[in-house]
Amino acid sequence: MIIVMKAEATKQDVADVEKRIIDFGYTAKVLSGQVRTVIAALGDARDKARLQALESLHHVESVMPILKPYKLCSKEVKPEPTIIDVKGVKIGGNEIVVMAGPCSVESEEQLMQTATAVKASGAHMLRGGAFKPRTSPYSFQGMEEEGLKLLRHVSDATGLPFITEVMNPREVDLVHEYADILQIGARNTQNFSLLKEVGKMDKPILLKRGLATTIEEWLMSAEYIFSEGNHNVILCERGIRTFEKATRNTMDISAAPVLKELTHLPVVMDPSHGVGYWQYVNAMSKASVAAGADGLIIEVHWKPEEAFSDGPQSLKPHKFDALMKELRPVAQAVGRTI
Repeated sequence: MIIVMKAEATKQDVADVEKRIIDFGYTAKVLSGQVRTVIAALGDARDKARLQALESLHHVESVMPILKPYKLCSKEVKPEPTIIDVKGVKIGGNEIVVMAGPCSVESEEQLMQTATAVKASGAHMLRGGAFKPRTSPYSFQGMEEEGLKLLRHVSDATGLPFITEVMNPREVDLVHEYADILQIGARNTQNFSLLKEVGKMDKPILLKRGLATTIEEWLMSAEYIFSEGNHNVILCERGIRTFEKATRNTMDISAAPVLKELTHLPVVMDPSHGVGYWQYVNAMSKASVAAGADGLIIEVHWKPEEAFSDGPQSLKPHKFDALMKELRPVAQAVGRTI
């Protein structure tokens, strides 16, 4: 159930309702919006009559059932969009945020060269992998903590906040120590133990869609993170597995408008993994912006032919620069900036 507080309700009023919900045996989750506060009461719905009675309180506007299975991520609970602030970079607002950088951190020189270039072209954040999930156990697995240290160093030097993947519940604290956003990759979308661990963190989580995950399943994974107390979740479409072999994955552009209808969470698109070939990244980036994405995450490497991973889908810095110039009129056409 959702308890909608009146606009003039005080913090004490909210605390009073929260206590009553807990006393009824439910879990209370307070979500503060720009205009008013709502409290989600989560638990066994068979005793919902007691919750419905809260409507008689003078500071409660209404009590309504939550129809969606993903309770806290639903627009039923929070109609206005969530905007996530990462060191001044606002994800989910009018400006489309671009995160760019190499698939894998390989060296300080490689990372600094790439970060400096993408910042000059207008990127807002740096991306880079320190821990790499690879299909083959013999492929490059990442520089691990040394990679995290390089990301932190380059981030501080360039002023670009950075995002990197965490793969293992045992490594969450380590990645949290360095990163500004923790990424959950496609292979871990339904790793519920990992989702619960990052849900306890106080930093934003970028949750990628699984290779064969439906939108509802994806949102239920986001709900796992919310249920542990972390409400700063960013959804990232990165392509799904279909019968098509012309591209690495099939990028679901429709995910952007669908998610915008279902959830208040920001939506980012990853055209690099979505198609797997650099020559298609420009078109899919523009399509993502036109479809309503709040951000893009793009792989850029100063020498993709020498990249340790995902070279074929990485843009060279000059191609990324050209893309940023081409994206601006597209964003303007849909009432956004980039």
